[in-house]
Amino acid sequence: MKLLRFAFAGAMFISAVAASTLASAAEILTIQLKDGPVVIELSPDVAPKHVAQIKALAEKGAYDNVAFHRVIQGFMAQTGDVEYGNLSKGYSAQRAGTGGSDLPDIPAEFSKVPFERGTVGMARSQNPNSANSQFFIMFDQGSSLNGQYTVVGKVVSGMEFVDKIKRGKGGNGEVSDPDRMIKVTVSKK
Repeated sequence: MKLLRFAFAGAMFISAVAASTLASAAEILTIQLKDGPVVIELSPDVAPKHVAQIKALAEKGAYDNVAFHRVIQGFMAQTGDVEYGNLSKGYSAQRAGTGGSDLPDIPAEFSKVPFERGTVGMARSQNPNSANSQFFIMFDQGSSLNGQYTVVGKVVSGMEFVDKIKRGKGGNGEVSDPDRMIKVTVSKK
């Protein structure tokens, strides 16, 4: 009987450790670009509401075929306008970057995580609580964004493909005939 209790207790311990490991497994967003996949480790510990919204949109396919509508050399590539940025559902170059999704805006989740090469942050308007679906990937460090925009993750592989995204013209980085996120998926590492 003692042996059976011991075996049961051991099995429960192993199950608890396995469940804990699965719960703490990194959440991954994979963006398929024309040149290859970009793998982003999401940071739900830093921005849980923003990460949950990105995951929800990715899981329902809202980011598929969405353009990189604003790309500024040496700064960042912005995408995620699921309302006006979808290349297969009536992309609007004039309105891309002004839309969001059918989900509500998210209150700011600013942190001390710095904006550096590969950091993924949420785009917003002048209102700090206006992030919705759009996000950007940093080409280089952007310390002026620190504490002003929500960090949602970091590129862990595929920055060489991000570097190949078509750049925009002028100061606002508006892109004509933009590159797109072909397919966006969420998984556990």
